[in-house]
Amino acid sequence: MSVDDALVMILAGGEGKRLYPLTKDRAKPAVPFGGRYRIIDFVLSNFINSGFYKIKVLTQYKSDSLNKHISMGWVLSPFLNQYVDLVPAQMRTGGNWYQGTADAVYQNVLHIIDENPKYVCVFGGDHIYKMDVRQMLEYHKSTGADMTVSAIPVPVREASEFGIMEVNKDWRLTNFIEKPKTKPQTMPSNPRYCLASMGNYIFNKDLLLDVLERDAKCKKSSHDFGKDVIPRLLKEKKKIQIYDFTSNAFPGMKEAERGYWRDVGNVDAYWQANMDLLIAQPELDLYSKGWPLRTFNYNYPPAKFIWQEGDRVGMATESMVSEGCIVSGGMISKCILAPEVRINSYSQVTESILMENVNVGRYSVIKKSIIDKNVVVPPYTKIGCNKADDIARGFYVSPDGVTVVPKGAKL
Repeated sequence: MSVDDALVMILAGGEGKRLYPLTKDRAKPAVPFGGRYRIIDFVLSNFINSGFYKIKVLTQYKSDSLNKHISMGWVLSPFLNQYVDLVPAQMRTGGNWYQGTADAVYQNVLHIIDENPKYVCVFGGDHIYKMDVRQMLEYHKSTGADMTVSAIPVPVREASEFGIMEVNKDWRLTNFIEKPKTKPQTMPSNPRYCLASMGNYIFNKDLLLDVLERDAKCKKSSHDFGKDVIPRLLKEKKKIQIYDFTSNAFPGMKEAERGYWRDVGNVDAYWQANMDLLIAQPELDLYSKGWPLRTFNYNYPPAKFIWQEGDRVGMATESMVSEGCIVSGGMISKCILAPEVRINSYSQVTESILMENVNVGRYSVIKKSIIDKNVVVPPYTKIGCNKADDIARGFYVSPDGVTVVPKGAKL
């Protein structure tokens, strides 16, 4: 059943500086995840599975890869007034690129006015999670809120990394603190946790248009929802309700998935979230039929594992291997292979993410690394074995020791 009174606006123009060099040539929402998906596939799948079929994707930073992915993989039915529309930055309000999250929506208010929905869902496009958004919208309606913000509990010790929201017993927002330096108010039901904003909002349309217009005229504003819009609405005594994400459930959900949400904002978090998929029963289940994760489908042949001659064995253990891959006499363990990766004889790859069209030459050794797409690894190459050598070759090495070989690098 579709939700006809709501328009979705997904903020997908983020540069993702902390995820560099994976964002050197693409926006953060376009970064591959889990082998054959892109990060943006998660929020799009959430809305489609929830019955929302009017979706605007606001793009800006190096959006070519993202544009192609959505254009090829997210085609709905115009006949039924269903769409996933790409909305590039057009400098409609003074010749500037988006100055903040609120400004990104403000520069595209004509889309809201033309569609004339009752509610507007403004969600980020760069997080990994599953969510039945319809439940959040029903909560927004039932509470009579002007605005609703989804929140996730985080340990008090981690509060300084998030925008923290303080609430009363009815879960109405009483205070918003961006990355607090002192201990904030904890959850009403759990003194060890506080509530962090997920950056997902539902607005009554008229309120949103009004506050964006006023925010745009404020020269002191940074034009950000968290830093400016929410404090403004709080000051004006608007009713802002907080939606507890851990109360959300979706068809086929396993209890381990309740409240699962990852930022993957830096290389270490991104690598770990991918590695978490490889355990026998991961928190995030990509194989659920009740809440499918959708993406562009490649017309590639099945993965193939060949050779079993002495120590020349094509083998994968505790790994995810996408279509079109050939593991030819090499061995991988705890790896994620995107489509069309080739692992050649006698090579060994462990705890690594190999993106599309990577070719690993014979006798190579790769450990705890991310190899971006279209990289040819010559025979006898070692990556991730000696971090000093990796840095000397110009590769990025994360604080936790993950080596990143950038897209199309010449080794």
